[in-house]
Amino acid sequence: MAGESETRGKPIRCKGAVSREPGEPLVMEEVIVAPPKAGEVRIRIICTSLCHSDITFWKLKEPPACFPRILGHEAVGVVESVGENVTEVGEGDYVLPIFVPDCGECTDCRSEKSNLCSVFPFGIYPWMPRDKTSRFTDRNGEVLHHFLHVSSFIEYTVVDITNLIKINPDIPPSKACLFSCGISTGVGAAWRTASVEKGSSVVIFGLGAIGLAVAEGAKMCGASRIIGVDTNPDKFELAKKFGVSEFVNPKDLGDKPVSQVILEMTDGGADYCFECVGFASLVQAAFASCRKGWGKTIMVGVDKPGATIGFNSFDMLQLGKTVMGSLYGGLKPKSHIPILLQRYLDKELNVDHFVTHEMKFEDINKAFDLLIQGKSLRCVMWMDN
Repeated sequence: MAGESETRGKPIRCKGAVSREPGEPLVMEEVIVAPPKAGEVRIRIICTSLCHSDITFWKLKEPPACFPRILGHEAVGVVESVGENVTEVGEGDYVLPIFVPDCGECTDCRSEKSNLCSVFPFGIYPWMPRDKTSRFTDRNGEVLHHFLHVSSFIEYTVVDITNLIKINPDIPPSKACLFSCGISTGVGAAWRTASVEKGSSVVIFGLGAIGLAVAEGAKMCGASRIIGVDTNPDKFELAKKFGVSEFVNPKDLGDKPVSQVILEMTDGGADYCFECVGFASLVQAAFASCRKGWGKTIMVGVDKPGATIGFNSFDMLQLGKTVMGSLYGGLKPKSHIPILLQRYLDKELNVDHFVTHEMKFEDINKAFDLLIQGKSLRCVMWMDN
């Protein structure tokens, strides 16, 4: 690759993994990445990791599915060049792209109550947020669409400055990239969205990477009891490293609802229940498992667009429970992510065990297979640039 000062202001030809058809293997192609416009930054990706949300939208056939597309949203990189009016970062800075915008100026971004920017609303858009055009084309001039404001399955990408933060270069790339989504989402759900209290009981439905990150966050907050629910018993041993001490496999319960088992285990219901898979039925099970009066059910998993959840209105009125959504763990990227990164450096957060596989970027379809088969938590793919 040419030196970054030589490429400033010019299109860059690089390697990208293009998703051309839903559910079909990604195609490694030459992609032309345009220079950043005002308020944008072009970064050279060091490494990227695969999240279940990438799988969800890779399979999806109906809107907001959009093809051809550059997927990927967990990554870390180095600034190659910046567009006009960008002052927060400069060439050569070590940066973390994040799919949740943080403009720092609107009412929502200035409030501690929300991480949902109103100037740059979150969405599964196929373009850059300011001018609604793409920075990617293939060698034939066809437009390639963006994904989650990041598009990291490529050697170079362009992101808006509202989706980028400069981070401490002491953090290894293979660990830093996980804070783009998975670790932050789970830890934040316990820390910021639920505000898990010391001595409380927590139940986690789904012990994938997000669920284990919730466990890590609950442990950080001082939860005294963390129960994991999953149909794959192979996950239980690893989950112990994240503070999960009790396990329930719904397949072992016969006709007994998992909520009944949780109510018996916790003498009336857990203080906090987290749904980390993305199934409406599990949200209902989590709601039924939390304690009347103060129990909180936090939705963290990503379901298919258009999925609905139904609750008994009497239960909602009389039982005093709360159901909450948690996008990116309720974290405000530019203020909360530096805190979590420092906690990792201070060895207060267990991140290393999340990386179960590492491979070359060219082997990205193998990473998809591993995650689909439930054989990996996070697979980190390294660029050769």
